[in-house]
Amino acid sequence: MNGEFFKNSSFFCKNGAMAKIGSVDLGAFTLALSPMDDITDKPFRGVCKDFGADLLITEFIASEALIREAEKSRRKMQFDSKEHPIGVQIFGNEVEPLIRSLEFVEQVSPDFVDINWGCPMRKIAGRGAGSGALRDPERLVSITAEIVKASRLPVTVKTRLGYDENSKPIVELAERLQDIGIAAISIHGRTKTQLYKGTADWSLIAKVKENPRMAIPVFGNGDITSPEMVVEYRNRYGVDGILIGRAAIGNPWIFEQSRRLLNGMELRQVPVSERVAVCRRHLLEAVRWKGERTAVLEMRKHYSGYFKALHDFKPFRMKLVSLTNLDDLLPVFDDIERHYQQNGQ
Repeated sequence: MNGEFFKNSSFFCKNGAMAKIGSVDLGAFTLALSPMDDITDKPFRGVCKDFGADLLITEFIASEALIREAEKSRRKMQFDSKEHPIGVQIFGNEVEPLIRSLEFVEQVSPDFVDINWGCPMRKIAGRGAGSGALRDPERLVSITAEIVKASRLPVTVKTRLGYDENSKPIVELAERLQDIGIAAISIHGRTKTQLYKGTADWSLIAKVKENPRMAIPVFGNGDITSPEMVVEYRNRYGVDGILIGRAAIGNPWIFEQSRRLLNGMELRQVPVSERVAVCRRHLLEAVRWKGERTAVLEMRKHYSGYFKALHDFKPFRMKLVSLTNLDDLLPVFDDIERHYQQNGQ
């Protein structure tokens, strides 16, 4: 199918129906925040929702930890009502713990449960969980089928093209997963062995979407760095939605800006005062959620995104990533806003 067909109709599922996960209507085209460990926590998801993320997914949670009633894992499942539609993402390498963990997931009433068959981290994939399961697609399908049968929630899957360069079964795998009952699939355009190196290959994601037997939503993921790329990849590859990961870190505006371009509107300039206000709010929410020490340390991952491309920002950044308590950090935000207002930004 050519790009012109996608440009005109790709954001609809088969037979002209809007994409859905279970009973949740995803609209014409879905902009989703891709789950990232120690990044997409409750405070950051809330900020992204406010700036236009249509779909949210929790950080991944080990099924074994849920069964052991690990407090950190239980907290990862918590979310506000405004975050709907939202999914809880679980991972594991054995069917029994995965099924038992569903009981705890269902207690918090997300809109769906997402199985992580995509994480390439050694400590996850090396045990046959995450994208390590792609070494044995038969087993992956078998485990997923058991989860679908046991779950009272719609089940979705996030995965990769395959295990390595010699094994990229995603077109057949996606169809088989649909046939055993998953409600949607998200595909990162790399293999397990690629990790995050090289360039994501979206051509195979497009082939999944082009498959005339596929009726569930197909979402693409990998290397989306700008609103312009969102529009380009929607038109070129015909997916029902795009998951934005690393480009959203410290940049929740990417969802709003992408939606503006998708609607034929111009991008808006985000003033420094707004960047400061949102970043400060994010920090304060993180402190309330995780405690001061953890929040201060984890927020350091976001500062480069919040204040990207500001001229002469390095002295302020050094303070933000070196100060260790909230009372010292908050005045830095005031200094940033004052400095750039004086310089006309």
